[in-house]
Amino acid sequence: MRVNNYTKVFFSGVLMCIAQGCGSLLGLPSSPERSTLGENTSYTTELNNLPLPKEKIVIGVYKFRDQTGQYKPAENGNNWSTAVPQGTTTILIKALEDSRWFVPIERENIANLLNERQIIRSTRQEYAKDADKTSQALPPLLYAGILLEGGVISYDSNIMTGGIGARYFGIGASTQYRQDRITIYLRAVSTLNGEILKTVYTSKTILSTSINGSFFRYIDTERLLEAEVGLTQNEPVQLAVTEAIEKAVKSLIVEGIRDKIWGKAVDNVGNYQALVDEYNREQDHNKNRLIGNKFPNDYRQQFSIFANVEAQKVKDDYVNPKMTVGGKIGVKYFISPNFNIELNGNVFTQENEKILKRTYLIPEVNLEYLMLPKYKFSPYIYGGAGAMYSKVKPRYKGQIGGGLEYMFAKNVAVRASTQYDIGFKDDWENLISGQRKDQALRFALGFNFYIGNK
Repeated sequence: MRVNNYTKVFFSGVLMCIAQGCGSLLGLPSSPERSTLGENTSYTTELNNLPLPKEKIVIGVYKFRDQTGQYKPAENGNNWSTAVPQGTTTILIKALEDSRWFVPIERENIANLLNERQIIRSTRQEYAKDADKTSQALPPLLYAGILLEGGVISYDSNIMTGGIGARYFGIGASTQYRQDRITIYLRAVSTLNGEILKTVYTSKTILSTSINGSFFRYIDTERLLEAEVGLTQNEPVQLAVTEAIEKAVKSLIVEGIRDKIWGKAVDNVGNYQALVDEYNREQDHNKNRLIGNKFPNDYRQQFSIFANVEAQKVKDDYVNPKMTVGGKIGVKYFISPNFNIELNGNVFTQENEKILKRTYLIPEVNLEYLMLPKYKFSPYIYGGAGAMYSKVKPRYKGQIGGGLEYMFAKNVAVRASTQYDIGFKDDWENLISGQRKDQALRFALGFNFYIGNK
């Protein structure tokens, strides 16, 4: 009994060591962390490295608020915490300071500032009655030539979700992800006449990921071994908001230089031309950007020519069907970005080992649906009919299939597909037996070449 207890203690110690090792491997916190300075984003460095203006611009920010009213998404029940940080005005003022283009002045809590100045005046008047009046006067407040308005106008939850997993004999693993998105508008308003000088718009995705693994196994009829491990990582919303605001500030500066709204602050636009050119290229690149940071293209043109190599296997009334090799070549005409009509010719060999071998020349016509025509990677499905010609009378069939296409060059794509053929009659081998019609399964790999006008 004592030996058994020692064994349990030993294995418990081993499991604790393994758990501690896994914690270190996964970067799990094992002790409290000390407070530290706030993190910088990628745009913080870009703001710090902007070329300086001739003179700084005095600018005021009254309110830059969360206008979404969005609460944090909750899987169970309600969550009354706001999804967006409520101190966005402070984040904006910090970004303006980091750019070194502006002199931000206090306007968010202007009442507190005016009240404190009044206290100073009253105190001086009460306790320094005999002093010179000029020494009692406070210097005037700075006034802003430009006001910044706007806010966080959208928080979209679960704009893209997904995952993948597998389990085999009690061992499994899975991963999941979720993307949210925030949207920010920032506008510059002239205090001279109220004109809106410039409006910019930025967005930022917020990524959450999780990885899980599990093990489940009966050691014997009375003992069950079960283990789980997982890791979840959520991008901080505050950093995402900060990055979007810093991007908006940079965009406002560059567009202001390009459109000459900063006046005397910019003496020679040529000194900033490289910055403006880089921004213009980014704008052109982003014209067709879609959700998920995807950039569609128009590389797929109206016509295409394709060629495939196929692995083929018949399912007929004879035994021992054999895998054979064939080929297919054809053309496609796109009647819309998603749909095309396909005409092809292919070689198909029907073979049952030591019983039958027959080669067919098959013309086919298909209607194909390309699911994501503006993306390099797209699934597709198709269906159609064909005729099978050989030394015997023609046979007729229908086919359905699907696959994946990836454009690795401007007009060239690689394709992998599966096709299922089913005969209209059960007579491919001149033998009618059973209720199932003759069938065939094909696996293809090939290339698709796009030509013609878009």
